[in-house]
Amino acid sequence: MRLHSALAAVGGSLVLVLAVPASASAAMGQFRYSYQTADGYDAVGFINNPQSRTCIDLQRAGSDGTSAAYAPKNLTDSTATVFLEAGCRGDVFYSLRPGAGASERLLVRSVIFS
Repeated sequence: MRLHSALAAVGGSLVLVLAVPASASAAMGQFRYSYQTADGYDAVGFINNPQSRTCIDLQRAGSDGTSAAYAPKNLTDSTATVFLEAGCRGDVFYSLRPGAGASERLLVRSVIFS
């Protein structure tokens, strides 16, 4: 009887653990963007498996207060919404579906994934 109760308790615990969703999720893949270095050279930045539903300010984009990254490419499995302003703020934003990219004319400083 004790063995049966112990197995039932373990089985119930396992079901409970499997039923609780993971608190952290990520977009699988890579997000790429171009930017200009302080020396005036073109460079490529990237984010691997970015966190979902968390605003990410793009590294080296707008660090001098004027320049922004450009030509974003969403190679993840989630929709990426890019913003001209840091902190995913402002009225200027654009959504990129998985696998999509934009031209050099699209300037970005932050991104959030669905």
